[in-house]
Amino acid sequence: MPSPFLYFPDERLSPAELSAACLDGHLVGLGDAYIPADAVETAALRAGSLGSTLGDTLAATHLSAAWIHGALHEPPARHTVQRAVARRLHPILGRHLVYRDLSVDPADLVRIGGCLVTTPARTLADLVRIGDLLHDRAAHSVSRLQPHLADEALAWYLEHPRMPGKRRAIALLEQLCQGQDEVTR
Repeated sequence: MPSPFLYFPDERLSPAELSAACLDGHLVGLGDAYIPADAVETAALRAGSLGSTLGDTLAATHLSAAWIHGALHEPPARHTVQRAVARRLHPILGRHLVYRDLSVDPADLVRIGGCLVTTPARTLADLVRIGDLLHDRAAHSVSRLQPHLADEALAWYLEHPRMPGKRRAIALLEQLCQGQDEVTR
């Protein structure tokens, strides 16, 4: 059931009414939706705002999952989604989407706000493989969400021996694990 705090264009209000409510300070944008200006932005609201994009067949991954989990303050310019079902999908096209056709293991998914999102450990494991500054910064932010999350992501790589970018990812995760050890001392 969608959240009563999420307003999508043409569902309860027209785009013109949503714009007027934003101008009046009653609503603010959140992902693909709008929420009351005084609502607390939660993971469930962030994920739910992508409900029309994700549906039941796609999962938010990488930077999108990091934003949903609360590691990023702003949503990415292009949401990264991945197939969450075994069957192949028709190509997902959209200028605001990065679609990855590989299916995500159901064990690596959680349902937040009615949408599928990679777990924090899987999100961190995905981010450290990319190798650019934006994803590395997001990885550092995700690693601070929970204690020992970098250890969990490292264990994920040990269970998945054939992954592109694995060496770089493991090196970065080991650095993050050392940073966590220094914080807990």
